[in-house]
Amino acid sequence: MDGNGAGAPATFETDRYRRKRAAIVAAAADIINHRGVKGMTLADVAASVGLITTSVTYYFKKKEDLAEACFQDAIQRFDALISRALAEGDPPARLRAFLGACLEQDLRIRQGVEPPLAGLSDIRALTEPQRERALAAYGELFRKVRSLFLSPELGWMSVRRATARTYLLMEQIFWLRAWIFRYDFDDYPRVLERMLDILLGGLMAKGQAWAPRRLEGWGPGAIDSNARSPDAFFLAATRLINRYGYRGVSVEQISAELNVTKGSFYHHNEAKDDLVVACFERSFAMVRKAQTAALNGPGNAWDKLSAVARTLVEHQLSEEGPLLRTSALSALPEQIRHRMVEQSYRLADRFAALISDGIAEGVIRPVDPMIAAQMLGATLNAAADLRDFAPGVTQEAIADLYAKPLLTGVFTK
Repeated sequence: MDGNGAGAPATFETDRYRRKRAAIVAAAADIINHRGVKGMTLADVAASVGLITTSVTYYFKKKEDLAEACFQDAIQRFDALISRALAEGDPPARLRAFLGACLEQDLRIRQGVEPPLAGLSDIRALTEPQRERALAAYGELFRKVRSLFLSPELGWMSVRRATARTYLLMEQIFWLRAWIFRYDFDDYPRVLERMLDILLGGLMAKGQAWAPRRLEGWGPGAIDSNARSPDAFFLAATRLINRYGYRGVSVEQISAELNVTKGSFYHHNEAKDDLVVACFERSFAMVRKAQTAALNGPGNAWDKLSAVARTLVEHQLSEEGPLLRTSALSALPEQIRHRMVEQSYRLADRFAALISDGIAEGVIRPVDPMIAAQMLGATLNAAADLRDFAPGVTQEAIADLYAKPLLTGVFTK
């Protein structure tokens, strides 16, 4: 796209104009990644590139146009990567090429060689008509990535199965930035090999079966239907934040969802930041309860891990779900974000410990447990939004459709 709102006529599309516009988009993308779409202002972007606000409006008349340009830039860059990858000979080679290119892109961004890339999970925080245009462009990208799985070599791969696997793959790519900063630049090739090993081979060792049980008696139970109850309040807020982004949701929207007054909101929370912390705490508690129930239950480590996976993805589509998307972290104030990220890492570490137990028992393949834990966590956290890409997916079907591919291999039937 050409910028959607750029104020200069085409005759002024000089190299200098394009360079300045690109610098503005890069600066805005960096701010979006730290504060979310709603936290990005033209004044902040202008200051970061040494301009005054009115100079930025020469390129983008409105903040929403600039935010959309950031997402369109990210989509175009991913599109270039998948276009090259699809030229490879078979699906595994295409997957290697695409994931490798995504990791290389992330490395170059960390090294300052390439400009920042706006996290695409925040598209939902855009307003219309920018949101519709950006989502349409992302839909085109998604379908192109999906063609990686729709290959003659995979005759059993239905469009629905390919859609779920594409969604799983894209979530791994989006969540990458949350944990790969722990690795040195020289470790990127090793990270690629270990991620590919998990995507291609799964976690299940030979001799084990995909027959996960559903954990019983672990969850929150029935949600109190009283709109003034904390459970109902946090659940409504979680659903709205997942749909529109943290900064895209107002106190008025949350109150209206439950048909209560703003005063009821402030009865539960002193500020909106307190609300999102409470929603994260509630979601973390759900994951922790499921992990603990599995650890204390019967079976080997594979049985326990697959039970947690089934239980949590089913929970995401239940009346008590979903979990709060970790994409909401980017818009939190830094101190709060750090605290919430630490909690998410502790939950990932619990998964890593269980995976390590399974490797020692010979029931889980010898994968990198830390990377596998991050990939599993990203998969489970994103499960609720699969319905946006595979409408009609049911609570009963989601484990086989969506969790199984990560645990047994994305090219395994």
